[in-house]
Amino acid sequence: MIDARQRSIALLVAGCYFMENLDGTIVSTAAPAIAASLDTTPASVGLLVTAYFVTLAVLIPLSGWLTARFGARRVMLGAITVFTLASLGCAAATDIGQLVALRVLQGAGGAMMVPVGRLVVLGRAAKPDIPRLVAFIVWPALVAPVVAPLLGGIVTTYASWRWLFLINVPLGLLALLVTRRLIPSGERGTPPPLDLVGTVLTCAGLGGITWAAHLVTEPVQAWGGIGAVTALALLALVLVVRHLLRTRHPLVDLRTLRVPTFRAAVTGGSLFWIVVGAVPFLLPLLFQDVFGWSAVKSGAVVLFVFVGNIGIKPATTWLLHRFGFRTLLVVASVGLAATSAACGFLTADTPVALVAVLAVLSGASRSLGLTCYFTIAFGDVPAEQMRDANTLSATGNQLMAGLGVAVGVMALRAGGAVSAQAAYPIAFGFLALVALAATAGALRLRGDAGQAVLGGRAKVAAAAD
Repeated sequence: MIDARQRSIALLVAGCYFMENLDGTIVSTAAPAIAASLDTTPASVGLLVTAYFVTLAVLIPLSGWLTARFGARRVMLGAITVFTLASLGCAAATDIGQLVALRVLQGAGGAMMVPVGRLVVLGRAAKPDIPRLVAFIVWPALVAPVVAPLLGGIVTTYASWRWLFLINVPLGLLALLVTRRLIPSGERGTPPPLDLVGTVLTCAGLGGITWAAHLVTEPVQAWGGIGAVTALALLALVLVVRHLLRTRHPLVDLRTLRVPTFRAAVTGGSLFWIVVGAVPFLLPLLFQDVFGWSAVKSGAVVLFVFVGNIGIKPATTWLLHRFGFRTLLVVASVGLAATSAACGFLTADTPVALVAVLAVLSGASRSLGLTCYFTIAFGDVPAEQMRDANTLSATGNQLMAGLGVAVGVMALRAGGAVSAQAAYPIAFGFLALVALAATAGALRLRGDAGQAVLGGRAKVAAAAD
């Protein structure tokens, strides 16, 4: 049974997760205003997003070792402090160089906040309590990319781009107070020495892939440079996998992937995350560039994705106990594929109400799928492997969410090479295929997969059939 303290810690982590995800994308809307204020070009402002995501991808794998070495409370307090001070610094920046450097610092804080907090919530939770705890944590990952364009546009239009960062200051101070009150101090651990080779190779591989994704989204691409960065990053990742499987004390223990449900969550969940990250990026482009809608109207319609996210949430736990993980993952993946494909057939003459219904259904599929993947990921992982599983899961989620935009851009440009009219149908159709690939992985799960987190209530439901 979840007590009030567990619920409060889960909500704290959810708030931190929201701040981290919101700050990843909200500055994109303000790019012209930031460029004019700092006397630079809007294209260079793209570095603010890239610097943040690269730092997240590079430093998240270190969160597990730091937690073991210094304790969750110390790491979380330090991370929130760094994130809050960096946000304040971003608001006070006077040139683009300062702003990029402070975004790197902000990303360093964000990389530690959420993985450590999630480990605190799930590490000692009873398996049957994990679905409800995950329900608290997962919503920020869904909400932030959806509300960021509209919120960024409103703040930039009616205030100043600096408020995009200043709003983090009171939130960060509140998070600090709550963390000090709720997170137990614990003792410093004595983990094995830091795996320096694994750290360097992991940072190079993840950082390179994230940087290559940024280069793909640029208006003008140097494909030779993109290919070189991608090749070097993939080489580093191949080498680090080999190293992590052979070394005695790896930075992240890849042997956790031997747990079938965790492996399914990492592989299928990665494909699902790509679509989740790409659709909120492509929809506003379709509405504004093709339909000619205003930014406010576009953002308001995309918010119906959020309605679907929240609308399905109260029923998720009941659905899990009634139908199980495999069935719901198949339904969520097929639903995401169908709604993504349908978006490709939207036109300027499509009734707004119909577009809103489609957005709600897409949001419900996203919410259901991510909740299932988050929950089943840790359902069968032994307690002694939770730290490594949490680190690996957080790294994969963040990387694939960031790659979603790059995949969307590449699919859009591939469609545009066929014809201007085919650009969006082909892009959304490709995303539908990616979602269907996740469906294939869900079908390979056993019918009783994840029963450890469903507990006796699943048996009662089955007996009642």
